[in-house]
Amino acid sequence: MNFQLQHTDRKTNARAGKIQTAHGEILTPIFMPVGTLGSVKTVHQHELRDDIGAQIILGNTYHLYLRPGIEIIEQAGGLHKFNGWERPILTDSGGFQVFSLSENRKLKEEGATFRSHIDGSKHLFTPENVVDIQRSIGADIMMAFDECTPGTAEYDYAKKSMELTHRWLDRGIAKFNNTEPKYGYSQAYFPIVQGCVYPDLRRRSAEYIAEKNAEGNAIGGLAVGEPAEKMYEMIEIVNEILPKDKPRYLMGVGTPQNILEAIERGVDMFDCVMPTRNGRNGMLFTWRGTMNMKNKKWENDFSPLDEEGVSYVDKAYTKAYLRHLFHANEFLALQIASIHNLSFYLQLVSEARKHIVEGDFSAWKNLIIKQLGERI
Repeated sequence: MNFQLQHTDRKTNARAGKIQTAHGEILTPIFMPVGTLGSVKTVHQHELRDDIGAQIILGNTYHLYLRPGIEIIEQAGGLHKFNGWERPILTDSGGFQVFSLSENRKLKEEGATFRSHIDGSKHLFTPENVVDIQRSIGADIMMAFDECTPGTAEYDYAKKSMELTHRWLDRGIAKFNNTEPKYGYSQAYFPIVQGCVYPDLRRRSAEYIAEKNAEGNAIGGLAVGEPAEKMYEMIEIVNEILPKDKPRYLMGVGTPQNILEAIERGVDMFDCVMPTRNGRNGMLFTWRGTMNMKNKKWENDFSPLDEEGVSYVDKAYTKAYLRHLFHANEFLALQIASIHNLSFYLQLVSEARKHIVEGDFSAWKNLIIKQLGERI
């Protein structure tokens, strides 16, 4: 993997760059649609590629390990061949999923023991076997196994968790360096900064991660219950330390406003289930704010779904039609809303990149950010 930093905004830390992988290039800042089980819910791969313009998607190690299972993915020749997606893929390590199974998992130095949410079977994730699993999946970018603490964690717990994540990282790096890709192309391995909402822990973690000289670095453990301003503070602290010549990935974030604030603070890569999950529940993100398409106000509104949108669904369908589909429980409603929201998120980061290159990102961001939070 190669990263080229192309432009930096004059007034902020916003950056535009290019990541080159074996499966193609990624122009940053970038948003990655979440394809948990090898599928971005309700969206075809050709729509992701041709209409939404996704340059990279995310797969989930925990879920893919449980179903369909690593043996099936290996027999297919890796996830790219299994799901027919020829562009880059990033896989998370499963750390967040294990964190979310707090009642069904046990942490120890060796790794995390957990029970499957599917059938209750018992499994163990270690820093080493998570590398092996991601080698088998064949992602272009792999994540280190970490423990993700809640945003409300006490200091002592956050410190112990961060130190465990660091020890796991060292084991994961050793395993990564002593194994080879399975499908004839290179894979990158990103460490994850932890430390909850405590500035000294975040600094320590960022320094520890920066020393590893990985091909890219991630910021984890944010957008998990802490106030937004605290999240922005932690991003600023971390990005003062992480190397500028490597991509920075903020995991699991977030709203359009969150993304713009993080871009301003020097983040390059994002993922979040919000565009598809909220879309399936009737919420559309637009440049004028959010719309609840189940509301009665759209019942006889025959204007285009979003006149400022770039997706074909924005011009092809009306607000009244989409509201009807939601109230009739038609699956097409979920598909239209997901395509629109993902297109909007990709358009958002593309516009951010354009304004970084043109040198007026700060003015543009300040002009639109309040509008994005309005409810229409």
